[in-house]
Amino acid sequence: MEAGKQELHKLYGNKLRVRVCGICVVDDRILLVRHTSVGSENIFWSPPGGGMEFGESAASALSREFLEETRLVVEVGEMLFVNELILPPLHAVEIFFQVKIISGDLSIGFDPEFSDGNQILQEVDFMSMEDIKLLPQNQVHGLFRKCETLEDILSLRGYMTD
Repeated sequence: MEAGKQELHKLYGNKLRVRVCGICVVDDRILLVRHTSVGSENIFWSPPGGGMEFGESAASALSREFLEETRLVVEVGEMLFVNELILPPLHAVEIFFQVKIISGDLSIGFDPEFSDGNQILQEVDFMSMEDIKLLPQNQVHGLFRKCETLEDILSLRGYMTD
């Protein structure tokens, strides 16, 4: 197993994790982060987000994660839906919020939980639903298999599973 995947599994494997994720739409495109070491092909595109820390509110955690991953300062808006993500040995309950960019210039960030040589963040980009649908399904977050349009994503409510 490659070093990045080993580090990922050591940090998060076989544990239930609570994550916050942000749906950020600009000009009919959604902001996504490409991770390595996640999934069967070591490529996984998903909305920015990450684990909550003890004593941290969901909004504060999401603002921190956006800054770490994308270098953007955001305003956290309405909670949209909850998703249970199970990609053994990873298991997370993800709370999705709508977010709005306040300031900053989009660029790839740095995940402080991973060592310098094993960063899992590889790329950040705004993508159209058409572009996302061209990617292999096992390389994108499960919410994109449930939705055909950005409006579908923004109208999701309740609890979902991958």
